[in-house]
Amino acid sequence: MTETAVVILNYNGKNFLEKYLPGVIRNSPDATVVVADNASTDDSVDFMKKHFPQVRLLINDKNTGFAGGYNWALSQIEATYYVLLNSDIEVTPDWLEPVIRLMDSDEKIAACQPKIRSVFQKEYFEYAGASGGFIDRWGYPFCRGRIFEETEKDQGQYDDVREIFWATGACMIVRADVYHALGGLDADFFAHMEEIDFCWRAKNQGYKIMVQPASIVYHVGGGTLPKSSARKTYLNFRNNFMLLYKNLPDEWLWKVLITRLFMDGLAGIRFLLQGHFADIGAIIRAHFYFYGHLKTLRAKRRKLRQKPVSGIYMGSLVFARFIKKIRVFSALQDEKFT
Repeated sequence: MTETAVVILNYNGKNFLEKYLPGVIRNSPDATVVVADNASTDDSVDFMKKHFPQVRLLINDKNTGFAGGYNWALSQIEATYYVLLNSDIEVTPDWLEPVIRLMDSDEKIAACQPKIRSVFQKEYFEYAGASGGFIDRWGYPFCRGRIFEETEKDQGQYDDVREIFWATGACMIVRADVYHALGGLDADFFAHMEEIDFCWRAKNQGYKIMVQPASIVYHVGGGTLPKSSARKTYLNFRNNFMLLYKNLPDEWLWKVLITRLFMDGLAGIRFLLQGHFADIGAIIRAHFYFYGHLKTLRAKRRKLRQKPVSGIYMGSLVFARFIKKIRVFSALQDEKFT
């Protein structure tokens, strides 16, 4: 197998390491397994030293988030391919081989993901990736197998190898030279959507992002921040605005951002009706962060190339889901994808 490093970024995930790391080691015999500890405050480091002395252990002196943590770790690892693997992933036998074979076949593939199913409902796709990530024209991410909170049962309906818009950060296999050429993940994202930003930047440079469903892994999800967390709401709304501002073509930029201001207001009303008051505050803080950092974001945008790319659903996912009551990816019209 082409030289591959499986890199698990850990933060207070000792229980996940204990449960899933043995399977990663066992089922990745031709890869180098590395655990990069992101300043955990539990006993992860001592656990690793005692029980897995054969695994290379990198220890960060501060928690720099998912994005910064991986940039720090991968700067110290030489390989052809990096596998960014969450600690709460259960891998399967021969999970790497189909993905690496696909990436070896085309040097324009910058990143690829396997099919992601849920640890808890193993016949169902998992929220964070399913069978490949996409985005709609207004910046809402979704997947083959997941629209908003609706996840589908995997019945082989998305088993074709195809180009996608983004690969999940829970298990993303990335070409190392492309990762470094693009400057890695944007550390200002800290966590959430940094993988979408990376994939979008790669596509803007002419690279492909792929899914290889012949490889299957199982994901716990929500291992660091639960879905109901106001902190997660803040990061999702803030990072989505950053993502759009950095990468949208000029002719789309302000129309999309102004529309999103209105749609985020509707999201705030929905949170109000649900009694989720902390989430309303999170949206407000996210917007003020964006306004306060426009100068920095403008400087980033100027360094990047923006152009229309494939994999964008030119309809509205909000309209499709909540007005047309579409619950499955296959019901979206193919002709609406760029």
